[in-house]
Amino acid sequence: MSRGIPTPPLRSRLGPEIAVAIGLVIAPFILPHLGIGADLMGRILIWGLFGIGFDLLFGYAGLLSFGQAAFYGVGGFVTAYLLTDNVVPHMLVALLIGTVAAGIAGLVIGYLTLRRTGIYFAMSTLAFAEMFFFIENGPLRAWTGGENGVAGIPPPAVSIGSLTLNITSGWPMYTFLAIFFFVGYLIARRIVHSPFGAVLTAIRGNPLRATALGHSIQHYKLAVFVIAALYGGVAGGLLGVFQSFMPPDAFMLDTSAQLVIQTVIGGAGTLLGPLLGATIWLYLYEGLQHIPSIGAYWKLVLGVVFVVLITLFRHGVGGVLVAALKRRTGTAENMLAPEAAQAAATSNAPSLAIVAPAAAAAGTPVLETRGVTKAYGGLTAVSDVSFTLAEGEIRGVIGPNGAGKSTFFKMLAGEVQPTRGQVFMRGAEITGIGVTAVCQRGMSKSYQINQLFETLTVRENMVIAVLARARGRFRLDMLRRLFRVQGLGDQVEAAIGLVGLAGSAATRVSELSYGEKRRLEIGLALATGANVLLFDEPLAGLGPEERVHIVALLKSIRQGRTMVIVEHDMDALFELAERITVLYEGRKLAEGTPAEIQRDPAVQTAYLGGLEEHESA
Repeated sequence: MSRGIPTPPLRSRLGPEIAVAIGLVIAPFILPHLGIGADLMGRILIWGLFGIGFDLLFGYAGLLSFGQAAFYGVGGFVTAYLLTDNVVPHMLVALLIGTVAAGIAGLVIGYLTLRRTGIYFAMSTLAFAEMFFFIENGPLRAWTGGENGVAGIPPPAVSIGSLTLNITSGWPMYTFLAIFFFVGYLIARRIVHSPFGAVLTAIRGNPLRATALGHSIQHYKLAVFVIAALYGGVAGGLLGVFQSFMPPDAFMLDTSAQLVIQTVIGGAGTLLGPLLGATIWLYLYEGLQHIPSIGAYWKLVLGVVFVVLITLFRHGVGGVLVAALKRRTGTAENMLAPEAAQAAATSNAPSLAIVAPAAAAAGTPVLETRGVTKAYGGLTAVSDVSFTLAEGEIRGVIGPNGAGKSTFFKMLAGEVQPTRGQVFMRGAEITGIGVTAVCQRGMSKSYQINQLFETLTVRENMVIAVLARARGRFRLDMLRRLFRVQGLGDQVEAAIGLVGLAGSAATRVSELSYGEKRRLEIGLALATGANVLLFDEPLAGLGPEERVHIVALLKSIRQGRTMVIVEHDMDALFELAERITVLYEGRKLAEGTPAEIQRDPAVQTAYLGGLEEHESA
C-alpha cells in the first residue's frame, strides 16, 4: 500500500452496500402496497442482475451490445438441460456450469466482435445473437425444446451438510434471488472501484488516450465483455429455476432490447440503474396490459413513457438521484478514496518517478529511425527519413504545414506503422509494436489537440496514467482496491504538482481553462514515467503568459529525460532545443543547431524566410 495512504473508514467503504441490503430487506414490506408482488419482484431482481453485467459493459466501458440475449439464453438453457435430464442433480452446480458456458460464449463472440467499434460492434453482437436464436430453434432443438422451451425444471434446493433447503415460490424465492443479486452487486461494485474498473472508465472516456498511456484496451474490452456474459448466464439460469420453465424467447432480440431500455431508463453507469429501470419497465409492462381503457394500445403508451423518461432524465432516473445525493452531501466520486487522496496531497511532496532506461551499449542512440517512409496509396507523407537522438537531448522538429511532422511523430510513438524503414529505441527495434508497447518501454507523447478524459477530474486523469506504469499493459486485478496500488497516490500528486495543477486537482477536466488543459496534456505524458517524451506543439493555442509557463515547465523536466518537440513557435523552440531537424515535403531538409538552421539558405527559402533579417536587426 502506498506510503501515507490509509485504509478508508468502514462506513465510507460499506455505505452503499448496506443501503442496498436494507433496500432488499424492506422491499417486501413496501412494494406489495404498490401492486408489485413476490413474482414480479423476483423477475425484477433477475433483470437487475442481468443489467449489472450490461452496465459494466455499456455504462462503464462504453460498449453498446445488442447481443446479451445470447448469453442469457446459453446460461438458461444449459442450466435447464442439466437439471431436467438429471445430468447434474445439484442446482448450484448446474447454475455454475451454465454460467461458465455463457462466459465461454462471451469469450468467443467478444474476440470476434471487439475488432470493430461503435455501431459496427453493436451490429456484430446483434448478428451473433440472431445466430444463437437460430441454433436454439434448429440444430439444438432436441436439447432446447425449440419453440416449446424447456419445462419441468425442478425447484431450487440448497444442501448445507445434512440440511436441505427447498426454495418454494413466493417470498422464499424472492429471498433466494435477492441473495444472488446482492452478491452480484457487491462483486460489480468492487470491480468498478478497482484499478481494472478505473481503466474501463478511461476506455469509455477516450480510448485513444488510454491506449497511448500504455493500457491494452482490447484486453480490457474482452475481459469486461466476458464478465457481462457471465452475469447474463447466471441471470438466465436463475430465470429457468425461478419459473420452472426456460422460455424460447430468451434468445430473441426483444430480450436484448429490453435490457438496453431498462438500463437507459434507470441510469447507465450506476450499477443500480438497471434494477431501477427494470422496476419501472416491468411494472408498466405488466400493469398497462390490464387497464381496459388502454387495451391494445398498451405498447404505444409504454413507448411514449420511455421517450418521456429519457427526455426528462438524460442520465436516467438513477443518474438524477445519484447527482442529487452528491449535491446534498457535498461528496463526489473519486477514484482514490477521499482520505487517500488527501493524505497523499498533504504528505511530503514526492518526486515523480522515471522509468529506468533499458540497458544499451555506450553511444547507442536513445531513438533512431532508418529510412522511414509512410505512404497512403499514391501519397507519400514521409519519405526516407533517418534520425538519431542522443541521451538527454532536446530535439526540435520543424517544417511547414504538410511537411510530414505529425506522421513522423506517429511513427516514432508507434501509432502508425511505417511503409518502409525501421524505428529503434536504445538499440531495440520498436517498428510496428504499437503505441501501448512503446509507452510501456518508456516513451510517451502529448498531443497537439488535447486528448484528455473530460468527464474525470485532474487527479483521476493522472491516476489513469500512473496505473499503466504501476500495473503494466493489462492486469485482471478486479477485486483489488485502487488505493492499494503501491505508490499510486504519491505519484499522482507528484505529477499534478509538477505541472502546477495542485489547486485544480479535484476539478473536472471539462471545467478547466485551455491553458490548464495543455498543462494536463503534458502532465499525462509525464505521469507515465516516460524517459523519452514526444511533445506535439505543446504551445499551440496558448497566450503569451501561458507560453512562458510551458517553456519553463519543459526546461524544468529535462533532468533524466530525452525530448523531441514539434513546434511552430520558433523563438520558443530555438530557446529550448539543442538541435533542430527540418522536414519539408516529407523529407529531411536540414539538421543542426538552432544557429545553423537559422543561417541555412535552404531552410530560409522553404520555411523560415525573413528570420535572417530579423536576427540581423
